[in-house]
Amino acid sequence: MSEQVEQWIAILSLVVPVAAFLWEFAVVGRKRLGYRVQMDTLAADAAGKPYADVLGDMEHDGHRLKDPSFVLLRIENAGSARILSEDYLADPADPYGIKVTFRDRRVAAVVLTDPSEQEVPDFFFEEVEEDDNTVRTVAKPGFRRSNSEADRTGIVRLPKVTLSRGAEYKVLIVLERWPDDNGTGEFPEPIVSGVGGQGHWYDTVLRFFRLKATRTESHVFASRPAWWLIWILIAGVGVQACFTLLLPDERRPPMDCVGGTLHLHGSTAFESAARAAAEDYLKRCEGAGVSVLDGPFKGSGKGVTALERAGEDAGIGVGEGLGDHIAFTDGLAPDGHPRLIPRPVALSVFTLVVNRKAGVENLSLTQVREIFAGRVKNWSQVGGSDEPVHLINREPRSGTRNTLVSKLLDGRQPPQFTVTDCASLKPDRYGNCEVDETSLVLDEVASRPGAIGYSEATKAGGHRDAGRLVKLRIDGREPTAEGVEEAGYPYWQTEFAYTYGEVPAGSVAASFLNYLTQQSGRDVLREHGHALCSETENSGECRPT
Repeated sequence: MSEQVEQWIAILSLVVPVAAFLWEFAVVGRKRLGYRVQMDTLAADAAGKPYADVLGDMEHDGHRLKDPSFVLLRIENAGSARILSEDYLADPADPYGIKVTFRDRRVAAVVLTDPSEQEVPDFFFEEVEEDDNTVRTVAKPGFRRSNSEADRTGIVRLPKVTLSRGAEYKVLIVLERWPDDNGTGEFPEPIVSGVGGQGHWYDTVLRFFRLKATRTESHVFASRPAWWLIWILIAGVGVQACFTLLLPDERRPPMDCVGGTLHLHGSTAFESAARAAAEDYLKRCEGAGVSVLDGPFKGSGKGVTALERAGEDAGIGVGEGLGDHIAFTDGLAPDGHPRLIPRPVALSVFTLVVNRKAGVENLSLTQVREIFAGRVKNWSQVGGSDEPVHLINREPRSGTRNTLVSKLLDGRQPPQFTVTDCASLKPDRYGNCEVDETSLVLDEVASRPGAIGYSEATKAGGHRDAGRLVKLRIDGREPTAEGVEEAGYPYWQTEFAYTYGEVPAGSVAASFLNYLTQQSGRDVLREHGHALCSETENSGECRPT
């Protein structure tokens, strides 16, 4: 249920800002005539101040103004397009475009001031030739003042001025209280509105869709509908953040859970990380019909063989892919598997492990090569205890062993085993043997005082007898992801996920790989000591040599 809610919130988070943008800039904001009352003050408030002089003694038509007041009104094109005369919400035959109503006040004088364009006064005034051939300037029909005794209002009408984007003008208006009004309170705010209109039933609809609607309001940032849309967006983002931050991580599902059974094979070094990732994936995909058969993890070589056999048994043709099997390998698989496709997943760090009684913690690369060449048979030869060396190797197809050979031993294989069963090694005599799994390497090294082997670093640290094991430094460099990137620790390899053919989109294998490399599976890999190929500073470190 929460996933569906998150999806709807994500959809709304996209739709709302788009709708707000279109509303604000394509509908309301395209043709918007804004106004602002920049001053509305009584002359009496200023008459008692220094240098006020005649402010309290103004007269009109032979009488002194009663409670005179001043209003400075700014009209501006607050939209994104040029405003023409036909854009005003008035009857085309009406010369007026804007009506300003002052309740409880009479209009005594009106003055146009501060036009931003020199053409603006032409909409207000015209020159008239008198009988005596003199020319005087008079107001045009669209610029008028009037007073209504019936409802005690003063009215100023402004013409349909053509205004370029951002253009403005101001009107200074002098008013007084009605002579028979003995009130002393403040005056109501002026009302600014469009004039007239044809009165058709569809006018209201046209105001929103003909793109000529001009709302004569003061807009500091956005219109009221746009503000509602913005608040809805903010609420949506807040709810989305709550789901993201407050919902327990284990309840967050991957983006694309796909039903089916997934088979995982391959590297024993990568086994613990792969199993942990599979368990986390199942928890997140609970209810999606997913199951994972994690294993057997018998080594990189055997994993590749099992994957190839599964593809052949399923009859997957060339150009198709198997969607329910993945094999993990330490490095690239050997040649001879043309149907298999690798994908780099992570950087695995390996370590040499010795029994604590061997008495060593750090070896040079030269000493490591001497030991694995069989020329060092006692730990005292490299400064350790007087204990014979017991060399515990993986079988030749092991990815961990192949990485050891390529990264540390300069391509030279360890010596042939002296006994086929590690249990046959003599405690007081040099010897070496081979085992099938990393866990068996760690078991043997922990139980034999002079034993040395190799393992994935995190797996060695998590072994049940880790207290008997020492993870060797090589030339002082630690077996960690940081040691690889920052100090050049040499024993590491790229972990690859192999599929049989191109994994089909929408398959359980594709879903798991996406989870492992792009989603929460990345955190699981980090917890198991793997550096992500997508995050390594040096991309070359995530490629096999």
